[in-house]
Amino acid sequence: MSLPAFLQQAPPTVAVDLAPERVAVVRVERRGGTAAIAAHGVEPLPPGAITGALASPNMPDVAAVAAAIGRALATAGARATRVSLVVPDTIARVSLVRFESVPAKIADLDELIRWQVKKTTPFPLDEAVIGYTPGQSSPGAVEFVVTVARRDVIEQYEGACELAGAHAGIVDLATFNVVNAVLAPAGAVTGDWLLVHAAPSYVSLAVLRDGHLIFYRTRGEESEGSVADLVHQTAMYYEDRLQGQRFGRVLLSGGSTVAGADHLRRELSERLGLEVAPVDPFHAASPAARLGASPSLADALAPGIGILLREKAAS
Repeated sequence: MSLPAFLQQAPPTVAVDLAPERVAVVRVERRGGTAAIAAHGVEPLPPGAITGALASPNMPDVAAVAAAIGRALATAGARATRVSLVVPDTIARVSLVRFESVPAKIADLDELIRWQVKKTTPFPLDEAVIGYTPGQSSPGAVEFVVTVARRDVIEQYEGACELAGAHAGIVDLATFNVVNAVLAPAGAVTGDWLLVHAAPSYVSLAVLRDGHLIFYRTRGEESEGSVADLVHQTAMYYEDRLQGQRFGRVLLSGGSTVAGADHLRRELSERLGLEVAPVDPFHAASPAARLGASPSLADALAPGIGILLREKAAS
């Protein structure tokens, strides 16, 4: 299977992260195979500017979001036309699908994956953008991580970038962007680890085993129960259904945007009996539980596990 186009060319040096509460832009510089944050810019958004909805349009006023992107780009001194676009987890449905064998032709695999996710997608697949990447494999089974979102929703995010003068060459989910950031500087990450990505309007949990995603869940703010309860339930599922023994590390992302993040980190540490390390993609100095280097969006711009919603050539 040939590499997708986004892995065959140099990744963007600018990331645009769009969330319901703000726009963030990071510009990086690459020297000698390493990346470092050169500048960043953050612009707040008014309530309702981005809804983060799964099954309906997300931006009542695309031009207003575009203007905020333009200001953040200017603050970061970003002039690149091709950017990596990071979008909220809540706009997509992520599934882990398993097959006994994989068709030799890409077109046949596409159809097989579409058939598999059709039953759990709350909108017609002819209105969807579908991305997938190989996951964990075992004798007699091959798994894929599949991401599905409405095309018109993705086009709103891309359109806001276009109005700001930036072409969204790569579109990725926020949690997978953080996962990429953790994996990129560390090389082959072994063992089982948990990422808790806490945004102001949702929380996502990702469990990885030897660099492969084996569990993923996103919960909106309207759901009942605390984040600590959700993490505890995930830990129980991990032990009972995923043959898990113990997480080698637990990371909490979103501390710079979520109120009470320090309290949440301490509560998770008590529940899990492990140190929970904060990881902030916008700060290169954030600790990463001895992963060998500090993750940041500078690292995430070079895709790690390569899960993305969309990749487009420059027009």
